[in-house]
Amino acid sequence: MDVLEKAVSILMHDGIIVYPTETVYGLGADAFSDEAILKVYEAKKRPLAMPVSIAVSDFDMLFAVARVDPGVESFLNTFLPGPVTAILPARKTVPAILTGGTGLIGIRMPAHDLALQLIAKFDSPITATSANLHGAKDPVTPAECTVPYEFLIDGGRLAGTPSTVVDLTEKRVLRAGADIDRVAKFLLTM
Repeated sequence: MDVLEKAVSILMHDGIIVYPTETVYGLGADAFSDEAILKVYEAKKRPLAMPVSIAVSDFDMLFAVARVDPGVESFLNTFLPGPVTAILPARKTVPAILTGGTGLIGIRMPAHDLALQLIAKFDSPITATSANLHGAKDPVTPAECTVPYEFLIDGGRLAGTPSTVVDLTEKRVLRAGADIDRVAKFLLTM
């Protein structure tokens, strides 16, 4: 069994894994399994009222979980895949726990081949929160992944700058991170 097959098998059984992205290590679980999502919150010691983003492998998967206004499609086409988390209105298929009661969902489409292959092979979104305790330093090496998990896909040392979080419903940056200058300039044109 190769690395991706093993990771997918764990995800299919409500387990949690650590996977590399172009920014930091992510904590992945089946984004449609309440049991798996609760494990992510418990592992991170994250308050349940705080939303958790999800990662998708392509635009079809993105459109299946979020409502996309035609006015923001150019933003998505410009920055995804990439180090940006796009906040969009969640479809009813997205578990409410992931939205923190906001009705919005953070979407990542990592510009990292292993992450995209993993999500595509699982054929469903996975959680996309960093593999650290809530509020702790973002993990850039496997040794810095301080949460409990069942399996880790080692991607070596990662870039370390977290994704820029953009609320596309209000067209504003919620967290400055990777690629912030380009994102900020683009938002001015929307």
